[in-house]
Amino acid sequence: MDAIIALIVDDSSVMRKIVERSLRQAGISLSQVFEAAMGQRLNVLSEHRGVDLILCDINLPVMDGLEFIKQLPAVAKAKNVPLLMITTEGSEAHVVQALSCGTRGYIRKPFTAEQVKEHVIPVLGVKA
Repeated sequence: MDAIIALIVDDSSVMRKIVERSLRQAGISLSQVFEAAMGQRLNVLSEHRGVDLILCDINLPVMDGLEFIKQLPAVAKAKNVPLLMITTEGSEAHVVQALSCGTRGYIRKPFTAEQVKEHVIPVLGVKA
């Protein structure tokens, strides 16, 4: 698998590092990881050449994850980039809403590297 560039959006710096570590433990090669603490950081996508994967928490300050994914289509470099939500939400309504907005799947906290691999590899379109 080629190395990918990932954007991890979570208000917790510890959780962003856990997600990154889980991706690496899942065997996903990362050439670069961008981090954003809040959903309104859509500009991180415009500032760089683009990303191959976005992982975004649902519960964020200022702009929540659902609003973040609703605004992604307006960002040229985000078109066709697979997005997975990371959630502690028990509410199926939030998950259904995220999926209807274009999210390709979700990972529930707490998660293991194996669960990350299970959810990320298929959306990247590669075989493990």
